[in-house]
Amino acid sequence: MRTLIIAEAGVNHNGDLGLAKQLIDAAVEAGADLVKFQTFSANRQVTRTAQKADYQIQTTDSNESQHEMLRRLELSTEMHNELIVHCAARNIGFFSTGFDIESVDLLVSLGQDRFKIPSGEITNLPYLRHIGRLGKAVILSTGMATLGEIEAAIDVLEQAGTPRANITVLHCTTEYPTPMAEVNLRAMQSIHAAFGVAVGYSDHTPGIEVAIAAVALGASVIEKHFTLDRNLPGPDHKASLEPEDLKAMVAAIRNIEIALGDGIKRLTPSEARNKPVVRKSLVASQTIKAGEVFSAQNITAKRPGTGISPMRWDEVIVRTAPRDFAADELVEL
Repeated sequence: MRTLIIAEAGVNHNGDLGLAKQLIDAAVEAGADLVKFQTFSANRQVTRTAQKADYQIQTTDSNESQHEMLRRLELSTEMHNELIVHCAARNIGFFSTGFDIESVDLLVSLGQDRFKIPSGEITNLPYLRHIGRLGKAVILSTGMATLGEIEAAIDVLEQAGTPRANITVLHCTTEYPTPMAEVNLRAMQSIHAAFGVAVGYSDHTPGIEVAIAAVALGASVIEKHFTLDRNLPGPDHKASLEPEDLKAMVAAIRNIEIALGDGIKRLTPSEARNKPVVRKSLVASQTIKAGEVFSAQNITAKRPGTGISPMRWDEVIVRTAPRDFAADELVEL
């Protein structure tokens, strides 16, 4: 199974189209499947008095409201079109999260065929119904959510017209960066067990190891924020990977996919070459004369494994030697 790797550019373009295109280029170089942005209107997203999260206060102007911050990070329709064209030219999928109904409709008009529900909208009933009516593939993030809230959101999507088979649920912890003690990666498996949906992981931890571990635990989708430079101004840069780390994460995930295999325990082609060298055979531990009974005193197990397997020990020690054997010579019957 190939993991869908989403390189989350998010708002790390800082409202700059040129920077957004550079992020696309970096996602291509890293080998990601999709590069994802965020589609929203500050006026529809937050009140003018809405507070910033603590991490946003720490990484942006503390005197600036959340509304003012988001206004600077909006992407216009024209910018969307240019980014879609650039993605097509670089052979990577364009993807964006629509944070409100009108933004979702814009993405529909631009030809997007899957939809990401961010963690903050998992309890937004009209929004969930609107996406559910599209009947498209849905990726549902679950930061801050309980199993009951996840179940309710899935039910809304299904009742609106999206089959459960089209829904992938991402385990997520909404803190930037996420402390390791709060990751609770096994919750991803609990979600799969509870609802029978495909699962994945939206990773806000520092580094790349948790995303890799998520793939080993069954994640079919990995989403990870990235930036060109963690020192750039903006709310999400410090909790994002830089390009070389993103590239390393993608490479590691692809290796894990190969390493997971099909689950059938069998002799591999490379092991077949090593088997006769590493396994053991029954050999004479001392000189044995023809007609002498094999015993624990005159045979032992040593490499190579090209003779009689030591698993036949009980069978061999009741037999007599058909000929003379020198010490260290493979026993024959």
